[in-house]
Amino acid sequence: MVILRMDIHNVAIVIKHDSSYAEEVARKTAKLLQERNAHVYTISPLSVENGTMLNHIDELNDKDIDLAIAIGGDGTTLRIVRAFTNSVPIFGIKGGGTRGILATIDSSELETGIEKIFSNSFHLEKRMRIYASVNGMKSAPALNEVLISRINITRTPTFTIKFKEDELKQRMDGIIISTPTGSTGHSYSVGGPVLYEELNVLLLTPMNSVNRMPPLIFPDEPIEIHSNFESKIVVDGQDVFEIKPEENVKIARYEHDAVFVRFKTKGLRQLAKLGF
Repeated sequence: MVILRMDIHNVAIVIKHDSSYAEEVARKTAKLLQERNAHVYTISPLSVENGTMLNHIDELNDKDIDLAIAIGGDGTTLRIVRAFTNSVPIFGIKGGGTRGILATIDSSELETGIEKIFSNSFHLEKRMRIYASVNGMKSAPALNEVLISRINITRTPTFTIKFKEDELKQRMDGIIISTPTGSTGHSYSVGGPVLYEELNVLLLTPMNSVNRMPPLIFPDEPIEIHSNFESKIVVDGQDVFEIKPEENVKIARYEHDAVFVRFKTKGLRQLAKLGF
């Protein structure tokens, strides 16, 4: 947990796609920010009065953004996390999305939340990110997970997992490499454990392993994986690309963590949001 003073001049607002409710919340948010002399950037097609609309979310990296606000569900937050190459603080508002595990407040708490930010009544919470690289090409940073799975549904591939000097070979449909944040995502749905969010580890969860290989927890050091069949890589459920048989995939920690604005210190935030 990091507590510090944050000067806010430029704020980015990103909303859930095709959500009129998220758009309504965004306009209210922009007005509250502008009343505090902050300049607002939005992503097309969302525009707000006296703000600057950008054509693509990646353009935010060229701006001096002090705070990024995600309005929607977890998918909107993941979209922001993938877009930023540095550690811009992210403030999640649940509004128009189906889940809000990563959100800090509900849209009904908007005015109070903005007031707390500008009065520096918050702390910053760091979460590790990971990336996949193939033949020197790096994916966008993932907050939750990188999934490597088979493409051909009639053949079960053999995945080779290399960590340091050891190798494991296992026939299975795929494997999920997740951060502690992502342990409540796809990994959890296929039987993986829930990890404390601020641990610095990687979780490997097999998918339909022939020999019932258990989930494994590794230090946050590079892991290499390849399959003997064509595979697809899915980054945080949103970016997808294919790889050839035996192409080596390296999974490693991204150099800049994601940072979230929080008002309360919680040890098991994600479990609480899941209803436990």
